[in-house]
Amino acid sequence: MIELEVYAVGLRDSDYIQKLNHELEAFAGVRYQVDPNHDIVYFEMGEPAVTLNQISAAFRRIGLHPRFVGQVPPELEVGSGGAQTMRIE
Repeated sequence: MIELEVYAVGLRDSDYIQKLNHELEAFAGVRYQVDPNHDIVYFEMGEPAVTLNQISAAFRRIGLHPRFVGQVPPELEVGSGGAQTMRIE
Protein backbone atom coordinates (compact mmCIF):
# COMPACT_ATOMS: atom_id res chain seq x y z
CA MET A 1 0.00 0.00 0.00
CA ILE A 2 1.35 3.42 -0.98
CA GLU A 3 0.28 6.34 1.19
CA LEU A 4 0.89 10.04 0.65
CA GLU A 5 -0.20 13.23 2.42
CA VAL A 6 -0.47 16.55 0.63
CA TYR A 7 -0.87 19.89 2.39
CA ALA A 8 -2.36 22.79 0.41
CA VAL A 9 -3.17 26.10 2.09
CA GLY A 10 -6.70 27.21 1.21
CA LEU A 11 -8.07 23.75 0.51
CA ARG A 12 -10.76 24.19 3.15
CA ASP A 13 -12.69 26.44 0.76
CA SER A 14 -15.53 24.27 -0.60
CA ASP A 15 -14.93 25.64 -4.11
CA TYR A 16 -11.41 24.22 -4.09
CA ILE A 17 -12.63 20.88 -2.74
CA GLN A 18 -15.10 20.54 -5.61
CA LYS A 19 -12.47 21.50 -8.18
CA LEU A 20 -9.95 19.07 -6.67
CA ASN A 21 -12.49 16.24 -6.71
CA HIS A 22 -13.00 16.90 -10.41
CA GLU A 23 -9.22 16.87 -11.07
CA LEU A 24 -8.64 13.66 -9.09
CA GLU A 25 -11.40 11.72 -10.91
CA ALA A 26 -8.85 11.09 -13.66
CA PHE A 27 -6.57 9.13 -11.30
CA ALA A 28 -7.77 5.55 -11.65
CA GLY A 29 -6.80 3.29 -8.74
CA VAL A 30 -6.14 6.20 -6.38
CA ARG A 31 -8.24 6.63 -3.26
CA TYR A 32 -8.17 9.90 -1.40
CA GLN A 33 -9.78 11.64 1.53
CA VAL A 34 -9.86 15.39 2.08
CA ASP A 35 -9.40 16.81 5.59
CA PRO A 36 -10.63 20.38 5.05
CA ASN A 37 -10.02 21.37 8.68
CA HIS A 38 -6.28 20.92 8.17
CA ASP A 39 -5.95 21.57 4.39
CA ILE A 40 -4.66 18.02 3.87
CA VAL A 41 -5.48 15.31 1.34
CA TYR A 42 -4.60 11.70 2.20
CA PHE A 43 -3.89 9.48 -0.80
CA GLU A 44 -3.81 5.66 -0.93
CA MET A 45 -3.03 3.38 -3.83
CA GLY A 46 -2.17 -0.29 -4.19
CA GLU A 47 0.53 0.38 -6.77
CA PRO A 48 2.11 3.52 -8.23
CA ALA A 49 -0.80 4.80 -10.32
CA VAL A 50 0.36 8.43 -10.56
CA THR A 51 3.56 10.43 -10.14
CA LEU A 52 4.21 13.32 -7.80
CA ASN A 53 4.29 15.55 -10.84
CA GLN A 54 0.74 14.53 -11.80
CA ILE A 55 -0.53 15.10 -8.27
CA SER A 56 1.20 18.49 -8.08
CA ALA A 57 -0.25 19.49 -11.45
CA ALA A 58 -3.80 18.65 -10.30
CA PHE A 59 -3.45 21.02 -7.34
CA ARG A 60 -1.78 23.75 -9.38
CA ARG A 61 -4.49 23.67 -12.07
CA ILE A 62 -7.02 24.77 -9.47
CA GLY A 63 -4.74 27.43 -8.00
CA LEU A 64 -3.31 25.64 -4.95
CA HIS A 65 0.35 25.08 -4.08
CA PRO A 66 0.81 21.47 -2.86
CA ARG A 67 3.40 20.39 -0.30
CA PHE A 68 4.12 16.73 0.34
CA VAL A 69 4.13 15.93 4.04
CA GLY A 70 6.62 13.51 5.56
CA GLN A 71 8.52 10.91 3.60
CA VAL A 72 7.53 10.61 -0.03
CA PRO A 73 7.17 6.99 -1.19
CA PRO A 74 10.09 6.24 -3.52
CA GLU A 75 7.72 4.63 -6.04
CA LEU A 76 6.19 8.05 -6.73
CA GLU A 77 9.37 10.14 -6.86
CA VAL A 78 10.06 9.56 -10.55
CA GLY A 79 8.81 12.56 -12.48
CA SER A 80 8.34 14.70 -9.38
CA GLY A 81 9.66 17.77 -11.22
CA GLY A 82 9.97 20.46 -8.59
CA ALA A 83 7.63 19.05 -6.00
CA GLN A 84 8.28 20.43 -2.54
CA THR A 85 8.48 18.16 0.50
CA MET A 86 7.64 19.51 3.93
CA ARG A 87 8.32 17.55 7.10
CA ILE A 88 5.74 18.09 9.84
CA GLU A 89 6.43 16.60 13.23
